[in-house]
Amino acid sequence: MTDQTALPLYLQGRFAPVPEEHSAAGLTVRGSLPADLDGRYLRNGPNPLPGQDTGHWFTGHGMLHGIRLRGGRAEWYRNRWIRTRKLEGHPFIRANATVDLTVTPANTHVIRHAGTVLALCEAGLPYWVSPSLETVGPYDFGGRLTTAMTAHPKEDPVTGELHLFGTGCVPPYLTYHRVTAEGQLLDSRRIDVPGPTMMHDFAVTEHHVLWMDLPVVFDPAFAGRGGMPYQWDEGYGARLGVMSRTPGSTDVRWYEVDPCYVFHVGNAYEDPRGRIVLDAVRYDHAGFRNAWTDLGGPAGPNGLAGAMEPGRSQSLAVLHRWTLDPATGRVTESQLDDRAAEFPTHNETLTGRPNRYLYTVSGDGIAKHDLTRRTSHAHETPGSRYAGEAVFVPAADGAGEDEGWLLSLVSNDDGRAGELVVLDATDLSVQAVVELPYPVPAGFHGSWLPESAHRPRGL
Repeated sequence: MTDQTALPLYLQGRFAPVPEEHSAAGLTVRGSLPADLDGRYLRNGPNPLPGQDTGHWFTGHGMLHGIRLRGGRAEWYRNRWIRTRKLEGHPFIRANATVDLTVTPANTHVIRHAGTVLALCEAGLPYWVSPSLETVGPYDFGGRLTTAMTAHPKEDPVTGELHLFGTGCVPPYLTYHRVTAEGQLLDSRRIDVPGPTMMHDFAVTEHHVLWMDLPVVFDPAFAGRGGMPYQWDEGYGARLGVMSRTPGSTDVRWYEVDPCYVFHVGNAYEDPRGRIVLDAVRYDHAGFRNAWTDLGGPAGPNGLAGAMEPGRSQSLAVLHRWTLDPATGRVTESQLDDRAAEFPTHNETLTGRPNRYLYTVSGDGIAKHDLTRRTSHAHETPGSRYAGEAVFVPAADGAGEDEGWLLSLVSNDDGRAGELVVLDATDLSVQAVVELPYPVPAGFHGSWLPESAHRPRGL
């Protein structure tokens, strides 16, 4: 199909998949790359094969984009499809009606834990990849992971443990897992929820795990038709759950909240009064409906912007705060900012602990949110340029929470080559721009993998 107007929005412009893998060395840098940036920036996202339409932006085959930075230079850029069994054409449902968890696009996130780089997608097992982006194969933690794995695990910056979960369309609908700092999966617990909710993200605090049991659920009537078989179910209800991190605990205290959906969490923590604070990007019913239709359907007047490219739909997704009080059993809800937002990130040395700043994609730029003052400001990338998720990298000698840099891949609607933008996180000024020799489609999530194995443990 060559007529761009006939293509769905998620195959056009900045979302258009690239048809080839490339390698390039000695990239041009405008400005000055900080000497601290010695490592690899990797980002994952959907990239269907040429001529292929998988029916939804979320379901394209995973492709990693990587840039190696060292000594103030950008040494290389590479993009590689993740060689999954789905890419090879294997079916998700076997002939005996069982599920093959290795048949996943592995297209949503990429992390490193205990020295292993994993490409993630909540539909199945992670895929192990090399630091140079070559696929090793599916990864099940030595056979101990028998459910799908979320694309948004949380690493505790103090203990080094990795907390994760898996969801399913049939029972068990939700399973929690804990992995040691050394990479051993030690703890798996089934969590009781009433149905197959589309739980994309969750949160941890110092002592708790937070669940989001929200009214977007699997609908078997849409299964097998391509795309994503999930729909808003008004009768399902909406609630947040608090579970102790104590090994073996499965008791969850649930708090009813106003109906909404959350793709992505900013952070969560326990305040001095023992209350649990959760900050995330919240969609109301209309906002989710507009976004979901655009993500899996033809181009419309609101475009894909309703969800992953916020700020262009009439129903905006905004930063929201829930405060859960175990002493009273009550929950309070408040909007943190009126700026459209998605892809929230923070200084991950404070995951599960109080933080002041969040960074989001807002409109066509990157916003910094001061949660103490309830203010925000943005670095804009106007015209046909669209910034992706901003990954925070702490400065080696930084003492403040926001002392460091934000790395964001910029995609173009007009087919021009992409860029890696490096912003000073304190004021969002441009520190450097790495010019990439090829277009980079809009994608999902990424990570900074420092060359040094050392990670700071808190501030």
